[in-house]
Amino acid sequence: MGDGWTMRKMWVGAGVAVALGMGFVMLLVVGVYLVGGNMAGGAGGGGKRLAKGSVPAAYQPIVQKWGNLCPAINPALLAAQLYQESGFNPKARSAAAAQGIAQFIPGTWATHGIDGDGDGDRDVWDPADAIPSAASYDCSLASYVKDVPGDPTENMLASYNAGAYAVIKYQGVPPYKETQNYVRVITTLEKSFAAPTGRVDPSEQAAGAIAYAQKKLGTPYLWGGTGTAEQGGRFDCSGLTKAAYESVGIELPRVANDQYNAGPHPGREELLPGDLVFFSDDLTNSRAIRHVGIYVGGGYMIDAPRTGAVIRFDPIDTPDYFGATRVTEDGAKALPTTV
Repeated sequence: MGDGWTMRKMWVGAGVAVALGMGFVMLLVVGVYLVGGNMAGGAGGGGKRLAKGSVPAAYQPIVQKWGNLCPAINPALLAAQLYQESGFNPKARSAAAAQGIAQFIPGTWATHGIDGDGDGDRDVWDPADAIPSAASYDCSLASYVKDVPGDPTENMLASYNAGAYAVIKYQGVPPYKETQNYVRVITTLEKSFAAPTGRVDPSEQAAGAIAYAQKKLGTPYLWGGTGTAEQGGRFDCSGLTKAAYESVGIELPRVANDQYNAGPHPGREELLPGDLVFFSDDLTNSRAIRHVGIYVGGGYMIDAPRTGAVIRFDPIDTPDYFGATRVTEDGAKALPTTV
């Protein structure tokens, strides 16, 4: 949501936007396909690294280091686990007595907790111990189920959720809805924590989302607005982006900092129309994101800026620009285009 969104100088005046907005956006929508042709030769491949700001700065070096502990995991996968388990909250405590950023239950911690920072103790509440312990436990589980058919990482994740015995018994991810969902969520979220390794094609859905947002130009901002009739069809920033992508069959989370984790993160030079663009006062922490818009090309986005303003075009190249996310049909992943 973006009530705290700081007003930025507009290079496109309101009168010009009203007069030219329709034609400008229609050109951008068509441009999605033209840009797609130019991007088709982009480079692909490469290993996974953490995307900038996808993990809180205090934990990023630990996740990057320990995420390479064994072949079954990588830094982005480890980050996705921590996000799913606790939202990177080192004080998290569940009803099932799971504790800390990695949500260890006491019995598992007693067996698998390690002194990750070498300070002489094993503290489940200290991320410097809990994050390495999570990586170490993942690798232990992977070794337990290494002879089970199927994807080693999915089998490891299933073991984390249901226990290695269940994975061995069923010779793969067991038929438990909770476990199957856990594996799906983590492997999907993994892509949103990984730095992009290549260019991704735009889609017809991106053009449709832009077209939806374009029709809302001039609509007054409403904090908490999701465009309902009771709200007069008004939106806040993340309400607009969510509704725009819902109109083309893509479900996004409700708030801006969760929407950041809905797909891979293209660099500024890789932006395509339809990408979500994010802004924050803390450029090291994705959880501090406070504003989102839909990139339309040419350095501009359509956004719902703040109370007292209307949905409009705004430039994205400002000091508080955080990064971008590309969403696809499942709202969470996109594959790089290979040469």
